Amino acid sequence: MLYDVNLDLNYVYQEWIHGDRHHVRVLTASIERMQRVVVAPLTFAPRPDYRSSFTDFFGNVVTSIGYRDHHGHLDVRLTARVGVEDVAPQADLSPALAELRAELAGLWSVGADSPHHFLGASPRVPLDPAITAYARECIADARSVQAAAFALGHAIHRDFVYDGGATEVDTPPLEAFTLKRGVCQDFAHVMIAGLRGIGVPAAYVSGFLRTIPPPGEPRLEGADAMHAWVRIWCGRHAGWVEFDPTNAMAAGPDHITIGHGRDYSDISPIIGVLRTSGAHETRQAVDVAIVD
Repeated sequence: MLYDVNLDLNYVYQEWIHGDRHHVRVLTASIERMQRVVVAPLTFAPRPDYRSSFTDFFGNVVTSIGYRDHHGHLDVRLTARVGVEDVAPQADLSPALAELRAELAGLWSVGADSPHHFLGASPRVPLDPAITAYARECIADARSVQAAAFALGHAIHRDFVYDGGATEVDTPPLEAFTLKRGVCQDFAHVMIAGLRGIGVPAAYVSGFLRTIPPPGEPRLEGADAMHAWVRIWCGRHAGWVEFDPTNAMAAGPDHITIGHGRDYSDISPIIGVLRTSGAHETRQAVDVAIVD
């Protein structure tokens, strides 16, 4: 599948800001045998006084920008063309949960893709006994690591309500778990906490999702969304497998990846520092269109 992806992030500040610097992580990734970026220009308004880029530890492309002078808004625009492979689902080659522990014990790598980085607590995802107990209950009948992960993802989809007004970007996983409500970020964080609690390495994936309108309804520009799902390490032979608990499905050709990290804090679209007072408003619009 070949897509055109347009992202607009708009920040309007109540008071002038200045001396600000930001790290932006919105560029789509090229992933061998999965995803290919044809072109991906990233622009900013006002134009930054400083701009550079680097690749972080997990392989995500980071654009660093900075400003000297006062300004009242910041607009981030990505216009990308991305090819996503429609790969047939692989056979479940993952071991039983007890065998996964032995495989992890024998794995000494601490490279960026090592599952050890995604096994313990992380800044946004502490391990919690209540979420771990829920995960154990959900996977009781699973015969493999992949089956256990998918069972937990399906259970979250069944038991939780998607509610854009229930949580904020900094809502802890336990709060979303208690509410049984939230958005894709919350669903992903709860699933990650549950998997890590039972000894399965899990990462947070950020990207875009092409949404399909109901039959007979037109496709609306800007109606698609930035999205989050989960990356699960299923052993030496199966490797990393991805699942979307918000939609109860394995990640497929409608999922366009930006990057991954231990949780949202590693792959948030923009972080930074600035000098100002007062509040600000944020708007986001995403459009994902198939290229004929």
